Amino acid sequence: MSPSPKEGLSTEELIEAELFDAEEDLTPSPPVAAARRRLRTHPVLLLVGIVLASLNMRAALAGVSPVLGEISDDFGMTSTVSSLVTTIPLIFMGVISPLAPKLARRWGTETVLFGALLLLAGGIALRIAPPVVALFAGCAVVGSGIALLNVLMPGLIKRDFPDRAAGMTALYSTAMILGATVSAAAAVPLEHALGGWRGSLVSWALLAAIAACVWLPQVVLSRRGTRHGQVAAVPASPAGQGQPAEGRTGQGRAGRDQAGPKLTRSPIAWQITLFMGSQSLIAYVTIAWLPTLFTDHGMSKAAAGLVFAFSTLVQMGGSFIVPTLAGRMRDQRLLCAAVAVFMAVGIAGLLVAPVGGAWVWATLLGLGQGGSLGIALTLMVLRSGDAHTAARLSGMAQTWGYLLAAAGPVVLGAVHQATGGWTIPLALLLCVCAGLVLLGLGAGKNRKIGDVAA
Repeated sequence: MSPSPKEGLSTEELIEAELFDAEEDLTPSPPVAAARRRLRTHPVLLLVGIVLASLNMRAALAGVSPVLGEISDDFGMTSTVSSLVTTIPLIFMGVISPLAPKLARRWGTETVLFGALLLLAGGIALRIAPPVVALFAGCAVVGSGIALLNVLMPGLIKRDFPDRAAGMTALYSTAMILGATVSAAAAVPLEHALGGWRGSLVSWALLAAIAACVWLPQVVLSRRGTRHGQVAAVPASPAGQGQPAEGRTGQGRAGRDQAGPKLTRSPIAWQITLFMGSQSLIAYVTIAWLPTLFTDHGMSKAAAGLVFAFSTLVQMGGSFIVPTLAGRMRDQRLLCAAVAVFMAVGIAGLLVAPVGGAWVWATLLGLGQGGSLGIALTLMVLRSGDAHTAARLSGMAQTWGYLLAAAGPVVLGAVHQATGGWTIPLALLLCVCAGLVLLGLGAGKNRKIGDVAA
């Protein structure tokens, strides 16, 4: 097989390739296109909006686990039921993600991002309402808002900062991890300062509301001049309603969907999807239960929150280093196995000395989780023959990956409740790590989706 055109990618090229655009193959309506050109002449407004939106993308989830014990005690929930606080957002992140491109076509990316931030603020506030049903309904709304942000933010960066995609992606990912880190570290202090877990959780609604206010002027400007009921974009197809986007050739989305490889029949696509889902499962089990595991072994809540926040912060190193190495390699199987081994050693350490080695295990888990996410996103680029296939694969991996990940917190919560300890749940996570190695050995092989040999 001839060398892949994606081999030897520079860091900047690889990062730009990972920015899948939710408005791909769509041409904005003339008023929207004109408004976006005006907005790009004032990049500070866009920059602040992107940073604030990114800070919100994990904060609402990471701030839950350090106070999950208090939430469970307040409502009298078992471990299985309390795990739904983490599981429900994941389910809606998987279900809602495919809707984002359709909403962006109808209303425009700016408007949908604004709506996502309002949803996020409303969902965070709804979680603290007295009835337990409001807690779970708020989790669903929070997951829906995060799903829209997950899909739309990378494409917006690629669209509005095409010459600085790498730098802007670094800023976007750093802000996202920073939001999760601060939320986890501040959860217990905010609980003490604001009179309980409700005050701690609802405080993050303010950050989402501020971000929405920053996006509001962009919504008004981008939709100004658009008639009532007029869509924000049309298909970029010569035979369709719009004209091809500048620099694009070919038949547009519908034709290429039919001509392109059938992802659901591709072993490589499923290996990447299951790799994405399995690493997400471990990540969200950690988000849901790591602080509780530490406190169950005698660590204070504040210390457990700090260790968890540190593990989240360390992910930044893995998510940067691993994709950089992957882009320079012909074959990524060794990297896939390495990130799984990092997580496995961290999990095994939690079995042996959960408190004594907490900072070491948190470091290994953080590096492995950040690296596994980075390699999963990179494989979507390296195993796809074109950007369109990569975007479709990203949608498939996010949808099914989050749905698979949603099973993790609730299943391990049920096992923890049934066994009264963490030995069997952690052993199950080690089995997931072993599965990651096997999936990585397939997904990391130097080949393309649609290759005859595949």
